[in-house]
Amino acid sequence: MIDLRSDTVTKPTEEMRRASYEAEVGDDVYGEDPTVRKLEEKAAEILGKEAALFVTSGTQGNQIAVLTHCRPGNEILLESESHIFYYESGAVAALAGVQTRTIKGINGRMNPDEVLAAIRGEDQHFPETGLICIENTHNRAGGAVVPVSNMQKIFEHASSHSIPVHVDGARLFNAAVSANCSVKDFTQYCDTVQICLSKGLGAPVGSLLAGSEDFIKKARKWRKRLGGGLRQVGIIAAPGLVSLTKMTERLSEDHENAAYLAHALKDIKGLSIVNSVDTNIVVVEVANFGCTADQFVSALKEEGVLAVTFGPTLVRFTTHYDVTKENIKKAIDSIEVVARKLGNEQGKENK
Repeated sequence: MIDLRSDTVTKPTEEMRRASYEAEVGDDVYGEDPTVRKLEEKAAEILGKEAALFVTSGTQGNQIAVLTHCRPGNEILLESESHIFYYESGAVAALAGVQTRTIKGINGRMNPDEVLAAIRGEDQHFPETGLICIENTHNRAGGAVVPVSNMQKIFEHASSHSIPVHVDGARLFNAAVSANCSVKDFTQYCDTVQICLSKGLGAPVGSLLAGSEDFIKKARKWRKRLGGGLRQVGIIAAPGLVSLTKMTERLSEDHENAAYLAHALKDIKGLSIVNSVDTNIVVVEVANFGCTADQFVSALKEEGVLAVTFGPTLVRFTTHYDVTKENIKKAIDSIEVVARKLGNEQGKENK
């Protein structure tokens, strides 16, 4: 089975497994796990921040950021299909007591002028704008890269109103590789950033939240409140250290495979690519076959390929470390078989 559902399905490498087995550990709640400390220090260095905090997931990292930056009754500004708004179960309302104000972006990019206009003025009728969130790369925009220039303008508007900026950078290293720049080129224009170790970087679990030393000190308490205080956590931090230091540059291979896949799918009758394929995600429209995305995905599974629905008639394919160029070629053949079958069935119905 060729699994193109997500880069979250990657299995840890042999080096990661070995690092986990050999990790020096201690009680992290007491601050005594040397492997976690090493991971957090390295992450802070790479991301250009003063400190970092190891958390269990990207969602936990994002929620801790909102909880630390905001007070109940605040409002956060974010793109209308961002992960924090779309996929985190309404946690900002349930946990932080803040409301969301969404701004529709283009390819995941919010217009900086619209962000500026959305910042609340001083009025007793309005909630105070407590935080601005940017997602990079933007998942529902098909792994689109939000340019450094866009982030810079939003950050400047936010700073002029003393509003912090948080980046949901679950796939921020994909953005850096695609833009051929340092990840610090992006993170210089935010106060805090969350990165996932368990997506394209291949670690089995974990994310990192980075920011100022004062912010991370407060964030650590929120992690504890959320039940995220872990003990001999070096066992799962060690693979993350491998992923952070050795798996970032190879992301270009995933991007090349995604581009190869997209180029081939364009030539399959009935399919159309709906995203710009900046990184490792390809989104296709299957409406021309007269079927739903669920039906297309089910048919693909029978041919040995796993994908996910991304809307009523949209299907997402995500390349990653465990998918080779040969796997992509086989997947293309299987997708072509499914397209031909569905096309023939539709042709019969239209006679």
